[in-house]
Amino acid sequence: MLFSLAVVYTASSTISELKTGSTETLFLSHLGKIAIGILAMIVVSGIDYNIYKKFTKPAMIIGIILLIIVLVGGSSAKGASRWINLGGVSIQPSEFAKFAMIFHFAAMLEKKQEFIKDFETGFVPFIVWTLVICILIALQPNFSTMIVIFMISFAMMFIGNVNLLYLIYTGIIGVVLAGVYAVSAPYRLARIQAYLGGEDAGGEAVSYQLKQALIAIGNGGVAGVGVGQSRQSHMFLPESYGDFIFSIIGEEFGFIGLFFIIFIFGFVFYRGMQIARKAPNAFGYFLSVGIVVTFSIYVFVNAGVNTGLLPTTGLPLPFISFGGTAIIIYSMAIGVLLNISKQAGVYNHENSILD
Repeated sequence: MLFSLAVVYTASSTISELKTGSTETLFLSHLGKIAIGILAMIVVSGIDYNIYKKFTKPAMIIGIILLIIVLVGGSSAKGASRWINLGGVSIQPSEFAKFAMIFHFAAMLEKKQEFIKDFETGFVPFIVWTLVICILIALQPNFSTMIVIFMISFAMMFIGNVNLLYLIYTGIIGVVLAGVYAVSAPYRLARIQAYLGGEDAGGEAVSYQLKQALIAIGNGGVAGVGVGQSRQSHMFLPESYGDFIFSIIGEEFGFIGLFFIIFIFGFVFYRGMQIARKAPNAFGYFLSVGIVVTFSIYVFVNAGVNTGLLPTTGLPLPFISFGGTAIIIYSMAIGVLLNISKQAGVYNHENSILD
């Protein structure tokens, strides 16, 4: 997050000046969110994670209510309704609902292990919660977030030993439905066409972002053009301080910078799985895995989009992209991981949940 301060400042200065008259407005907003996030992480790291068990279901219900509210009276941007404004503060309910699902699934997986292979007890409750959240997010519409939540849900069910056949059948149905949904709107179809065939497929306007992102990475070469020397951030690359900040890092810090970022995220993944492995109980294990898997999916998808490996979509790079709700909630999730790690410290390796 501290590294993101330099990148967000250089990537947002031009558009910040055009929008607000100051090159520092967006940067200061980002700085404030990071300060809140770090404070939240420290506070949450001192709270016993087992306390959350009794609140996971109410949190899920609140998350669903917020998703309904955002459909009825949420703030719209680029044709989608995804935020709720509360006194000048924008809240993205999908972020809250996503982590509420992770916590609730962790609690249910621990509780239902004895019956986890049963269809009615060990599968239906999970898929019902998943479908409710995914449908509400699809109605915003927010296809990319819906797909990610679906992936997180299935990853947690797989790790929780839910019957594999149920997951396979549902996964096949889900892929078919997602495919139909993906081509049901012209802008989503254009993104897929641009990914598959570029301009020849009618996706010239859509592929513009990817072209500019690849130019940024190409400009950076091995060592980068230097901090603050990005050219693509000067209104060439849309969302240069948000969803496409990975490309700006590549431009200013080069391959070395991108490798460093991927290495840091890899280290977070490694430490998160170590924490899961030594978690004092099954709830801590499933919760740790759910959090780590979520970060990993977001990093993979964001890097894939920025480099053209995946179709263009709007998912931020965790802890680095400009944002509000996501940074704070992600920081709190890391605080939970730290608390699980802290409690795991009083156990030796023989007490590991996996051992």
